[in-house]
Amino acid sequence: MALKMAYETWGEGPYPLLLVHGFTGNRSAFDHLRPLMSSKVRAIAVDLPGHGDTPLPTKTGRDGFLETIDAVFRVLDEVGEPKANLLGYSQGARFALAAALSRPERFGRLIMESGSPGLHRRQHRTERRVSDAQLAAMLRQKGVPAFMEYWESLPLFAGVRKLPEEQQAALRARRHQCTVEGLVGALECLGLAVQPDYWPELQRQRLPTLLLTGALDDKYTQLARRMAVDLPVVWRRTFEDCTHAPHLEVPEEYAREVISFLQTPWYESPEFENATPDAVPDKSAAGGNG
Repeated sequence: MALKMAYETWGEGPYPLLLVHGFTGNRSAFDHLRPLMSSKVRAIAVDLPGHGDTPLPTKTGRDGFLETIDAVFRVLDEVGEPKANLLGYSQGARFALAAALSRPERFGRLIMESGSPGLHRRQHRTERRVSDAQLAAMLRQKGVPAFMEYWESLPLFAGVRKLPEEQQAALRARRHQCTVEGLVGALECLGLAVQPDYWPELQRQRLPTLLLTGALDDKYTQLARRMAVDLPVVWRRTFEDCTHAPHLEVPEEYAREVISFLQTPWYESPEFENATPDAVPDKSAAGGNG
């Protein structure tokens, strides 16, 4: 039986926007943006496998990753969106890039927040597999509350720890809805260790792309700079005084940036559409700022 992905919709705007949360999140992860974006977008917020109400894929490893990509297109079919824009955060950003590369005709624009195209070296993939196995072991041995205490203490989320206590409590409550089985399964089917390496594919990713990172998250800001070199049509925004989750840390600025990107005119000429990667126009002409 094919994987069925849980989702909900909100907003009355002209721009369809598929929202994909990160690890330990669910489809409510962007709900705080509703007052800021509902008049501009028609959001389709999904639960990734092992999160919220979406079960795990029938397969593990890379096959499970690809099975999840197929599931997201069934969501678009179900809501009647032949073509949508796509926004993903962290793990969701990696997944969003994979979906865009899989069937680019189903998407208009791509927004990646704190994302990566994957791991290029076999050694790094092996190291990540060990790291994910250790996280899975921690989940099984100590349970979700202890794991979340560790997860929230990571330097990656220093900016989130500065949010008002009410917001932190709401975020913590959402994370604690996760299950051990769901998170372990998500590591096994959506983790970096099993995701295909999409670095060599970036030059054929012709969708206008916006890369968002926090200035204090040096790792992912550097990754965004590297990605911008290879992506043919790219914009990049780094939010000051932010770490890994600008959508939580500076929601007003974040919403303005996303809406501005969706509204920016872009005309794709037939020459660009049919060009080989070596023939793609210079980024300065194509609208990217690297």
